[in-house]
Amino acid sequence: QVQLVESGGGSVQAGGSLSLSCAASGGTGSSYTVGWFRQAPGKEREFVAAIRSSTTYYADSVKGRFTISRDNAKNTVYLQMNGLKPEDTAVYLCAAAPGYVLIPNVRYSYHYWGQGTQVTVSS
Repeated sequence: QVQLVESGGGSVQAGGSLSLSCAASGGTGSSYTVGWFRQAPGKEREFVAAIRSSTTYYADSVKGRFTISRDNAKNTVYLQMNGLKPEDTAVYLCAAAPGYVLIPNVRYSYHYWGQGTQVTVSS
């Protein structure tokens, strides 16, 4: 059973940076596709970024500001967030699926989810 644990959330002012981590246990690695999603109060869960093998994908709203990366030796995926905006405020969740995910930017592609970490950006 794969378990995902996010960390690194917090509160920052607009323009600041945060780095999130998603630590996986239970057999993940480079063969897994890992995604980051976020959910703000009263809103649908939305795609942020994904990494499939070494290929990365980003939502238009974060492209150029966020960077997803992975350290396979540590079974950890990172989300570096720069130039944060108040509209980035949300609970950020990581998700994983084994193998090649055909459509990495939809939540239904993923089998395993973490509990999430809160990111709050003040203006």
